[in-house]
Parts: sequence; structure tokens; C-alpha cells
Amino acid sequence: MSEELRSHIIMGGDDAPFYRSLFKSMGYTDCELDDKPIIGIANTWNTLVPGHFNLNQVSEFVKKGVYSNGGTVVEFGVIGACDGVAQGHIGMNYILPSREIICNSIEIMAQAHRLDAVVLLASCDKIVPGVLMAAARLDIPCIVVMGGPMLGGIEFDGRKADFTSTDEAKGMYSVGKITKEEYCSLENTACPGCGSCAFLGTANTMGCLSEALGMSLPGSALIPAVYGERLRSSFMAGRAIVDLVHKGITARKIITKESIRNAIKVTMAICGSTNAVLHLSAIANEAELGMDVVREFAELNKTTPQIAKVNPAAKWDMEDFYRAGGIPRVMQRLGDILDTSLMTCTGKTIKENLEGYKFAYPENPEIIKTVEEPFSKTGGVAVLEGNLAPHTAISKPGAIDPTLHHFVGKARCFDSEEAAEEAILGGVIQPGEVVVIRYEGPKGGPGMREMFKAMKFMYGAGLSKSCALITDGRFSGTNNGCFVGHISPEAAEGGPLAIVKDGDEILIDVNEGKLELHVSDEEIAERFKTWKRPDKEIPRGYLRLYSKVASSADKGAIIEN
Repeated sequence: MSEELRSHIIMGGDDAPFYRSLFKSMGYTDCELDDKPIIGIANTWNTLVPGHFNLNQVSEFVKKGVYSNGGTVVEFGVIGACDGVAQGHIGMNYILPSREIICNSIEIMAQAHRLDAVVLLASCDKIVPGVLMAAARLDIPCIVVMGGPMLGGIEFDGRKADFTSTDEAKGMYSVGKITKEEYCSLENTACPGCGSCAFLGTANTMGCLSEALGMSLPGSALIPAVYGERLRSSFMAGRAIVDLVHKGITARKIITKESIRNAIKVTMAICGSTNAVLHLSAIANEAELGMDVVREFAELNKTTPQIAKVNPAAKWDMEDFYRAGGIPRVMQRLGDILDTSLMTCTGKTIKENLEGYKFAYPENPEIIKTVEEPFSKTGGVAVLEGNLAPHTAISKPGAIDPTLHHFVGKARCFDSEEAAEEAILGGVIQPGEVVVIRYEGPKGGPGMREMFKAMKFMYGAGLSKSCALITDGRFSGTNNGCFVGHISPEAAEGGPLAIVKDGDEILIDVNEGKLELHVSDEEIAERFKTWKRPDKEIPRGYLRLYSKVASSADKGAIIEN
């Protein structure tokens, strides 16, 4: 038995018969337990989340890979909740906080059972960052394997549909643009099969960033869920994790300051989800890197061009992005902008991986351009500051019509997501207004809900090019239009968003990085004299705990310890 294996205390020490008897009660054999690395599979499979519906099949191919390379597999379940199903009600309060539960549960299982390595199966929004946080915290050999994106649905509004098309259609129906039958028919045609949603939302963004970090096999992030290549890639990940154990390549040898910067640059280049800021901050925190990730985003936005455009910034979906070359093509095109000397889960450097990568499909310059002729000379995600966001806010210029990069409008304030959505669907919001949704931050929400539906309803109602929306909550990666989220400090913590009044003038300038309330400092101070945090009944249990201990959005909404 190798002394280097963490599992030696269970499988090879003086007390080995005590532990091995428990494994043998489940049918494990001496052949599996003698001098072989014990590889955990953290499986977030369930039948609630479309992106995770196929993970049991993926797991079987990972197992084949592990056994073919001389490892032994143990498997355990991890929770995973669906952002889509949780949208627009109290369920969304639980989604971001679930990230910490996912991370903690994987830590507990890996440490309690002294696993030598873990293959982390995930696909969706908070689940991919949760497993990456666990890898960084544990610092044992780890590989992240995705279930793959969903295929696009029927054509609707000029592009292949996805589940968000139904909310856009609801907005259209509310103003008489389509019939109720047209709206309702999308439930059968928008999502043709399982997989993570078919746009570059947080789920697929974080899959791409796992690959950019070096924590997933090259080219694996965007393989559609229904492709045979998805299973072949999963098999190869099973083989690779055993090699990482023998080579002693742990997660923190891959997740470094330099690889986090690479991931930020890829976010900029592909116009990824604004939630990447939250999650890369949390991953860097777990790896104990001491990075101010928001500041890194602010600086790297200026020097990283946007060279890819997919839904919601364009009509192309994830299958199109995959066929165009996906993250390997993007990273090749970025070239010297990236640090390609870094180690990855293949046991090779990024440079070595890219040099040996073979593209299965021809390039598509409408999806992936070059740094010499980019879609934009600056990145697709921007950091804003000003008297409305003293500790920063986040926007996504790569998915905002250029005519809205500088927007001045009158505030229309709401103290909850539901109140704003009712106003939008009721025709209350007028062109030229800035919808303000507050008390939806990490503590105030609690849980920092997505304002996804509000933006989709505005799009459907024809307001996406004449109005803006700002919030201390966050957004789905599928949102477009003029929006600013992650405003810090949040309203519930006494941030300036709390004292904005209807009719106040607000400036949003994503190119200059400004979010300003056109009210004097004296008036702001006077308003705060009478401000009180609204009472909000928070359900007993995890949400109440999270509301007490969560950090602000600019720190990643993490639970600090």
C-alpha cells in the first residue's frame, strides 16, 4: 500500500480489517481495496434539474475510466437545485445559498472517508461553482465533469428557443403581440431534451470557466448532453483522475492566481454571465489566494477583447458554440493574453493541451472572431462604481445594445422582485425609466435572487431598449438589455440604493464604469436620517442563518470563516 494515498489509513493500516469489513459488506473485493486509489464520484444527479438528469449515465462512463486505469470507485450524492424551477418565488432565495451546502457536503464526504481524489459531476448554475469551491478547499486531485448543454428548441423570435423564451413570450402576450396559444405552445417545444440550458447562462459559463481554469478536460465544457462524445469525454476524465493521484497534482496546483486571471479573461472574451464574478471570488477565497477578484475584473476588462458572441448576446446557442470550437478555440485565439504555462487536470500545461487539440468541426467566424478583429476591444463584463455603488456593481456590456451603454433615466423603485414584475406586466413602467429593485441582496433577500423574470418581461413588453434595471440582486446569464446588478453595499445593509426615490435621475455608463444617483451628498445624508431597514419575515432554517453570515456581493456572497 502506497504511503502517499490518503486512503491508506482505511485500507492498509493496522486497523484495516475494521474499515475493510464495512466496504466488503457492500460487495467490494480485495482486488479493489488492495493498493489502489479510492476515487470518489460526487454525483449531483437528480430528476428535478434538466442539466443533471443524465449524470447517472455520465457517472457510469467515469467509473469505466477509473477502473480501466487502476482505480476503485466510491460514489455519493450531492444536492443540486434548478434555477429555472426556482425562478420568481421563494425558491430562488435558496439557490445561491445552496452553493455553500454543496461545497460543505463534498468536503465532509471526502474528509470523513479519506478519499484520494474526487470526480465532481455537475452542470448547473450554483452547482458547478460549488464543486469547484470544494476542490479548492480540499486540495486533493479533482476533475470537474459536466453533463453538457441542452439542444435548442423550435425557432422563436429569430433564434432557437430555450426555456427563457417562455418568459419573453409572456411579456409579448401581456401587450398583445402574440396569442395565448402561441405562448403556451412553447412549453412543448422550447426544451427538446435534458442538459444545461441552451444559452450562455451561469451554468454554461461556469462549465467554460472550469475548463479555462484547467479543472475540466479540454473541449469538454460545451459537448451537448445528447452527444456520444459527452460519454467518451467522461470515460477519459475517469482515467485522468487516477493519473492525477499518481502524479500528486492537487486542485491548488491548478487553481492559482494566474488561472483565476485566465478564467476572468475567458469570461471577458465570451461575454459570460455576471455571476462569474461572484463565483470566481468564492473559488479564489476557498483556494486562499488573497485576491480581490472584482478589482481583477475591472482591470482585465480594459485589456481583454470580446471575441465570442452567443445567446443572449447573439442568436447562436451552445451547440453552435461547441461546433465553432468552444473554449479551446477561444483560448487559442486569445494566445499571449493568457498564461498558457499553467498546469491542468490532464497533467499537461494549457499550451500543451492547445497544441495537441483536434477540432472536430470547422470554425465559424460569426461566433468566434480574432483578437485583431474582435466584437469589442474590451471585455463583455464590466465593473461599475459611483455614489450608488461605493463598493462596486456589475454589468454586461457585451449583451447590451451599444445605444444603451450610456443611459440616463428616472427611477421607479420597488422593494421586491415580485412588485417590479407586477408593475412591468401591468404596463406601469414607461420608456426612459430605470427600474430599481432593492432589498434582494445576499442578506436582504436573503440569498441574492436573480431578477431574471423582470428583465425577460421587459424584453417581451418591448421595453428592453428604452428602460434599464438596477438591483442589489443579480441576473441570469441569459439576460440582456441595460442592467446593473450586484450593487454593493446592498440596500439592507444601508447601501445608497435604499434611499433612492421615484423620479430621481440615475446615470448608467458601462463604458466609463459609472453608476450615479444625481442627488446631492447632503440630500442623501438627510434621507438616511429617516431610513429604516424594512422588516422582512425570513423563514426559520438555513435562509435565516445565511442572512446573518453571508458577505456582500463584492466579496462573492460567501460565508466567511
